[in-house]
Amino acid sequence: MRRFFKFVGLLLLLVVLAGGALVGYAWWRSDQAMARRIELPAATLVVDGSAAQAERGKHLAETRGCTGCHAMDFSGSTVIDSGAIGHMIAPNITRGAGGRGAPYDANKLEHAVRHGVAHDGRPLLFMPAYDFAGLSDDDVAALAAYFAQVPPVDKTQPPSDVGPLGRVLWLFGKFPLLPVDMVPKDTGPIAAPVAAVTPEYGKYVAQSCIGCHGAGYSGGHIPGTPPDFKDPQNLTPHETGLAKWSEDDFLRAMREGKRPDGSALDPFMPWKEFARMDDTELRALWAYLRTVPPKPFGQR
Repeated sequence: MRRFFKFVGLLLLLVVLAGGALVGYAWWRSDQAMARRIELPAATLVVDGSAAQAERGKHLAETRGCTGCHAMDFSGSTVIDSGAIGHMIAPNITRGAGGRGAPYDANKLEHAVRHGVAHDGRPLLFMPAYDFAGLSDDDVAALAAYFAQVPPVDKTQPPSDVGPLGRVLWLFGKFPLLPVDMVPKDTGPIAAPVAAVTPEYGKYVAQSCIGCHGAGYSGGHIPGTPPDFKDPQNLTPHETGLAKWSEDDFLRAMREGKRPDGSALDPFMPWKEFARMDDTELRALWAYLRTVPPKPFGQR
């Protein structure tokens, strides 16, 4: 019996040592990855600062997820607060005291939005560039025109940090810590489809859904988030998704936050942001979602 307990004790010790070594290796690798300086080609953007261009930028910022993380005044917020995984803090992106907006001209903003790279070449932690890698040159320019005139807010947010579990998950490709490694380094000029109620334009609009609902739009647990984090729902025409929904059902959900049976969508779903989309955007989004392959819930 003593031999048995000694064996169990030795086995536990080996497990602890192996776990510690794994965490140590993940910590070292992630520190190296976060310390990189990345060079990207300059984007050719035309920013005229016109009222129409800035208004388009405002519309995009309010409907594509910017306000969901960075708050309505863009002063930042805490998105995830989990010691083991980390603290995901969306910074203040205005030009106020404590804000990070000042160094971002149109070119640097393009690097941040479409590539997840900071103005100094560092990888941005958690910035969901995969949602915006396909954003058109005109729309990125519109964002630049708008953010250049956003009122400054004096507020300092704490930096994001990554816990041991988050680093291990990243090591195994299960945590989107550094989105720069998930998107093309050189997108080249990008043009948006014509704004119309078509699946093509709907696909363009749907880019901002990928981060939560997955590239296949079938939802499920977002990799790297805490266990109690709400699971985005299935948006595909599968029986576990929107198979029985009509366009009117979808528009009501986006406009009022109500399912077909009248129940409220979970507050985690930022329907109030999507409600600011115009009819063309929402109807095009619905047209596109009807064309994606049906998948069971959770396959992302």
